[in-house]
Amino acid sequence: MKEYQPGEAFGELSLLYNAPRAATITAKSNSELWALDRRTFNFIVKDSAQMKREKYEEFLKGVPILASMDSYERNKLADAIKEQWFQPGDYVITQGTSGDVFYLIMQGKASATKTLTPGSPAQQVAQYKEGDYFGERALLKNEPRAANVVAET
Repeated sequence: MKEYQPGEAFGELSLLYNAPRAATITAKSNSELWALDRRTFNFIVKDSAQMKREKYEEFLKGVPILASMDSYERNKLADAIKEQWFQPGDYVITQGTSGDVFYLIMQGKASATKTLTPGSPAQQVAQYKEGDYFGERALLKNEPRAANVVAET
């Protein structure tokens, strides 16, 4: 049994897939709800998805490693992107861990550090800015992460 809290939503699957409701929702106390009809909901969702795709495609055009991609390939990649946000000091990847994600910096800066000699402190080996990428080595070579990458901004 799911209990909804303020700010949560329900009913979107029925609107997205034009399907019958999968559950009955009953208020347990006096409640104020906002509602959207199917047409408005679909317009907002589709418009938002199109804006996201255009934003990502424009960004991807400026990434040198992806320059040889055609519009169709960039479109597919744009649909697959999942945004992640990091705070300054957050580790995006950690040296020695397994890696299954390739990162593109859309905004901000990060630095790569690496422990070159066991027991010694990690040393900075690279700087990343908007349009730069990292994490591809672990994917291509099926090796552990070769360095730490820490968000600076």
